[in-house]
Amino acid sequence: MLRTHTCGELRASDVGQEVTLCGWVDTYRDHSGVLFVDLRDRYGRTQVVFAPESGDETLASAKLLRSEFVVAVTGKGAPRPEGTVNPNLVTGQIELRARHLEVLNRSLTPPFQPGAKELPGEDLRLKYRYLDLRRAEMQQTMLLRHRMIKVMRDYCDELGFIDVETPVLGRSTPEGARDYLVPSRVQQGMFYALPQSPQLSKQILMIAGYDRYVQIARCFRDEDLRADRQPEFTQLDLEMAFVDADDVMGVIDGLVARLAKEILGLEVPIPLPRMTYDEAMERFGHDAPDLRFGMELIDITNLAAEAEFRVFRGVADSGGRVRGINAKGAAAKYSRKGIDELTSYIVGDFGAKGLAWFKVDEHGKLASPIAKNFSAELLAKIAQQMDARPGDLLLLVADRADVTSKALYGLRKRLGAELKLYDPAEMHFSWVVEFPMFEYDEELDGWAAMHHPFTTPRAKDRDLLATDPARCRAQAYDLVVNGNEAGGGTVRIHDRQLQQEVFRLLGIDEETARESFGFLLDALQYGAPPHAGIALGIDRLIMLFGQLDNIRDCIAFPKTQRATDLMTGAPGHVDSRQLQELGIKISR
Repeated sequence: MLRTHTCGELRASDVGQEVTLCGWVDTYRDHSGVLFVDLRDRYGRTQVVFAPESGDETLASAKLLRSEFVVAVTGKGAPRPEGTVNPNLVTGQIELRARHLEVLNRSLTPPFQPGAKELPGEDLRLKYRYLDLRRAEMQQTMLLRHRMIKVMRDYCDELGFIDVETPVLGRSTPEGARDYLVPSRVQQGMFYALPQSPQLSKQILMIAGYDRYVQIARCFRDEDLRADRQPEFTQLDLEMAFVDADDVMGVIDGLVARLAKEILGLEVPIPLPRMTYDEAMERFGHDAPDLRFGMELIDITNLAAEAEFRVFRGVADSGGRVRGINAKGAAAKYSRKGIDELTSYIVGDFGAKGLAWFKVDEHGKLASPIAKNFSAELLAKIAQQMDARPGDLLLLVADRADVTSKALYGLRKRLGAELKLYDPAEMHFSWVVEFPMFEYDEELDGWAAMHHPFTTPRAKDRDLLATDPARCRAQAYDLVVNGNEAGGGTVRIHDRQLQQEVFRLLGIDEETARESFGFLLDALQYGAPPHAGIALGIDRLIMLFGQLDNIRDCIAFPKTQRATDLMTGAPGHVDSRQLQELGIKISR
């Protein structure tokens, strides 16, 4: 090897030792003919000194060094002079007195310095990702990713799971999100689909007798992107046979505790707390609530029905709901302008019609421009029902139930951050269970699967498939971390008749079911065991464990929100001959 040590390895005990370091020039400083260079690799930084005793040739070469040159330096470890020790570096007590320098490669002036404190714009970082990945923060995140995946693999191995790779080239099936399609050259006019998940493959593995499957799986979905979503992503994919929902959640409880302990040094009590979907929606307005702080939703529809205030009364009389939150002690923190900004936020982002508010004065009375529309008795009832105390700010939304949930969820999330109601470093893990089997899709004018079409209903809801699908609850469970869905799983259908019944409810007729899922329906007739599983979003978990704001920061080569790779220019045009071989013609 060219090097004897890494740039983060030398300590005071290495003084006097002959050393060769290799790395990138991070910074360089010329002090009266003595050149100081910080040499960097992914392990750390070491100060290298080029002085007259290095020799004329070495010193002359050193004076030509610039940022991001790749070099090999040989010399002896020496203690840093008194007063120059750097306590912020693990190598800060030692420096390398160079006697030989070899420039392994030069660099153009980089568009940004990987060692700079201020980040450049994200587009520039993504275009020059190879420079961005040299930053210490990015390298620490990649190391975090490596460590977390290793813990996952080791934990699953201990529990008897076996890693089985599933196909990347499969067939397109009507499961929800749009597929990425791959044309077949051999069978023109036919297409493979990249997997949205290994869902069907892992169910087949259960039928095949591999009762504990695991995979670090690459998945692809052609959908609109957000800060926490990518077109290609990685998940920890698990499946187990002869189990129920509690068994799967128990395995993940143990994994969460292991990750928290080994990665963050946190003790997480298990089993993790659970909450039903209905409870989560009622208390927090969302199926992935952030439980690091309170500020739960409060329903005052019963009192709104008594009000002369037409907005409240009209919504209550029409079957809508009036719900709100109590921002404790926040009355003085939000001026009228601040409340107007909150109003614009929920109107613009969540479709609410407006935001009603009351500030609680020092006497415990509710003050607001709309207060004159309420009797003193009714205002007192509202204050009591919302646990109002002097200095509190009450914020209310009157609308359809789903709109109040969305608007107040967004408002609660924003206020939680603005009012610093939780420690950003805190981690809270929980489960949301018993999701609806179906949700109504207005575009399709029919039912869509809340999770996926292979989810089994609760045993006591089985008959509701035929009589009232809207009330049917699924054996489904989501892992929630700090208000983010970090994974989701279900107990699967293992009976062909039930599977066909669910397909029919989803508008998948027998011909389509046979065409798209015939292999699964056939397999279910050959001794399919009860089975269940889950998929955890690895990218999102790393984002949360690393306290990152953007999922792109924990992926080595991510895409932009337009699904573009700025470094390589993908997606791009292809040669017309390739299209001709595939039997594809581009029409514009």
